[in-house]
Amino acid sequence: MNIELSGTAGGTGWPAPGCGCASCSRLRASGARFEPTRVLLDGVPLERYARKDVPGGYDVEGPDGRRVLVAAGPGERPEPPDGAVYDAALLDLVGSPDHLGLLRRTGAVTPRTDVRAVHMDHRIRSPRELERRLGHWLRPPDGPHRTLILGGARSGKSAEAEMRLLAHPDVTYLATSAPRDDDPEWTARVAAHRRRRPSWWRTIETTALAEALRPEEWGPGRAVLVDGIGTWLAAVIDEAGAWDDPASVRPRLDDLVAAWRAVPARVVAVSDEVGLSLVPATPSGRAFADLLGTLNQRLAAESEDVALVVAGRILEPA
Repeated sequence: MNIELSGTAGGTGWPAPGCGCASCSRLRASGARFEPTRVLLDGVPLERYARKDVPGGYDVEGPDGRRVLVAAGPGERPEPPDGAVYDAALLDLVGSPDHLGLLRRTGAVTPRTDVRAVHMDHRIRSPRELERRLGHWLRPPDGPHRTLILGGARSGKSAEAEMRLLAHPDVTYLATSAPRDDDPEWTARVAAHRRRRPSWWRTIETTALAEALRPEEWGPGRAVLVDGIGTWLAAVIDEAGAWDDPASVRPRLDDLVAAWRAVPARVVAVSDEVGLSLVPATPSGRAFADLLGTLNQRLAAESEDVALVVAGRILEPA
């Protein structure tokens, strides 16, 4: 089965006529344009094939009996019938990358499925940004693969970490900070993070991070998101009553680095970048920053990918 996409954008194309958003303006200035989605299946327009409507799209069977799941338009999440397995899936990955994760989880999309992004539009910053994200969403889910995401407060580092795993079928979220009954603002932040994540992700709240990452817990087809290393370190110092001597918890850091090195799954961890902030005013604050900065360096040295997030933008080395 040969799939050819002569257009991949939404119904009005990208850039959209008359739209002055940054995405459309940037694309227009470059002289590029993506035409509305048009699909040829074995050289024949897809609309000429018999289709079966499903919620959010339709199911097409080619002349050789192979099946294609198609999103009807931007924002649509096609729901296949029970037991359906597809040879190809044409999905709105700009708007719903987590839908690919769900289709993988239910078995409708397998490692042999040809997955393509359609209905692209100005919901994403640029074609280059889409290509970057597709690199995370379409890669095989197997590990080991370790990623460290760094950023300052409210930089978008957690959202970036979550984005990278949205299309994965099996994600466990290791939360190193639980809601605090005496801090409504912090509880609201934690709740906002929960709402942003797919409903099928599992959440484990723990400060026993090295133990949670031990290799026997995770196979190569699993994914783990750790958020975050800074709150974990603060909790470890609290548990040890060691704010007068934060360096005394270094053995816990050694254990975490060893577990990070050995984990066979695909793992993404979020940590605070402390090197760009003001020098803390107290000895314990300076000791904490030193410990976290050193831990970040050690985890980065054991990671396949490291990225810095600034104002929601990614600074990612080659």
